[in-house]
Amino acid sequence: MRKLTYLVATTLDGVITGPANDNPDFFLLEGPHAEPQMREYPEMVPTHLRAQVGIEDVPHRHFDTVLQGRASYEVGLREGTTNAFRHLRSIVFSTTMVQSPDPSVELVRTDPIAKVRELKQEPGRGIWLCGGGRIAGVLRPEIDELVLKLHPVVAGSGVRLFDGDFAPERWTLTDQRAWDNGVMMLSYARSAT
Repeated sequence: MRKLTYLVATTLDGVITGPANDNPDFFLLEGPHAEPQMREYPEMVPTHLRAQVGIEDVPHRHFDTVLQGRASYEVGLREGTTNAFRHLRSIVFSTTMVQSPDPSVELVRTDPIAKVRELKQEPGRGIWLCGGGRIAGVLRPEIDELVLKLHPVVAGSGVRLFDGDFAPERWTLTDQRAWDNGVMMLSYARSAT
């Protein structure tokens, strides 16, 4: 069975983007962490940037499908990008959008949990949830792995890693990497209660 991984950059206080839900400029894009993270997860590099960083022909390592909520998807849409991840099967969850602005983006207007359970039964690589906090809150029961790109930044407010009801869960640290600039990559698996 395929697994759902929530792979996302976050601040020390759990913020994934600013209050206006725009492209955050507070994450460290360059530094000793950038190349190792890109090498481990080449799928997370947007299609239009893959040639610039020399990975246009690099095969997928973990994922063949990417999931986004409407608000996360619209960050790129506002900048004229209708599908930032053309190299992956792209799915956007929204009850307010009536049709996809791009034929390569599948719009799902029904229950996100039911769709993820269906995707998990299909053959293929993993499923990447790239954002945002609201859809992560809805899909939290189906998330099998958290991969947090933790940046040494405190934002104060903004879109949180998870938006939803108070329901504490334990996760088990499965891998960790740290770089001199303070960026860490932390991987967690859902704990068995």
